[in-house]
Amino acid sequence: MPSEDSGHIPILQGTLDLIVLRTLATMGPQHAYAIATRLEQVSEDLLHLNQGTLYPALVRLEQQGRIKGTWGKTDSNREAKFYAITKVGEKALAQETLRWRRMTGLVEKLLSAGA
Repeated sequence: MPSEDSGHIPILQGTLDLIVLRTLATMGPQHAYAIATRLEQVSEDLLHLNQGTLYPALVRLEQQGRIKGTWGKTDSNREAKFYAITKVGEKALAQETLRWRRMTGLVEKLLSAGA
């Protein structure tokens, strides 16, 4: 994982699945490289995902039935597995988004109160 000195922000445990689901819900089916590139764009290069981080998350989400992968061709005519969010994934995204917002609200409240 990149150091904080590099300007990159390390991903918090438990957030990668949520971010991947949101990306697929927004952009439609994407291959792993496109997902990683999109996250770097949106984060303004503060977040960098390597294959050792992203691929296990994609496998885990597929095993959970939250995404479905199918093989296809990229714009450059290369074989790649394209991932799409499923109905189960959409439900999980809604639940996890609510949970994340509650958690971040709680942490912000505690930090503001000087707990």
